[in-house]
Amino acid sequence: MDVRKIIVIVEDEEVARTALRWALHNLLRYGDLLTLLHVFSPNKSRSKKKARLLRLQGYQLALSFKEICNSNFFNTNIEIIVTEGDQQGRKILAMVREIGASVLVVGVHDQSFLYKLAMAHENISNSLNCRVLAIKQPELPPLKSKSREILPPLDSSTNMDFSQIEISGLQVPDIPPPKIPYRICPSPSAIIWRSRKLRKKKSYST
Repeated sequence: MDVRKIIVIVEDEEVARTALRWALHNLLRYGDLLTLLHVFSPNKSRSKKKARLLRLQGYQLALSFKEICNSNFFNTNIEIIVTEGDQQGRKILAMVREIGASVLVVGVHDQSFLYKLAMAHENISNSLNCRVLAIKQPELPPLKSKSREILPPLDSSTNMDFSQIEISGLQVPDIPPPKIPYRICPSPSAIIWRSRKLRKKKSYST
């Protein structure tokens, strides 16, 4: 079996964690190499101290993603890459090609780099040269009130056409707690039946 190289984009977004969990349960196979890739924004002040701090924060964020992997699959083959790059996705594009990834897993949100890549490239899949899985956060059911119906905010990802990108939603079913058998009458012999009421003893005064 060929070893696949799967890249998961690490971002401080809940949908990025959702995408990682989806990949662990639905995509990852034994022997695959999972790369947690985090790209932080360039340091505008050009301060080395600030750059080291951004790199450290990115590494700590990637470690929290690694803990999610270890809690689900202990023997997962994981590597962490933290690097500086732009928000247009060009650095991610270069890293995907350099690693030779077969699958890229991304959590789609309003500021996702996929939107900017889609505007710059007609076909993102061909540009990345790998399979792209864009995971969306599951939509919450609308809340109803007496006066009006409250709808969840629209996700801008529904307004853009991602050609040849697989959009998958994570649907986690509600698992009811296991029923504990309970015997109403564990010991029938412990029950005493009274067929008639006890008569009160009459007291006689002398």
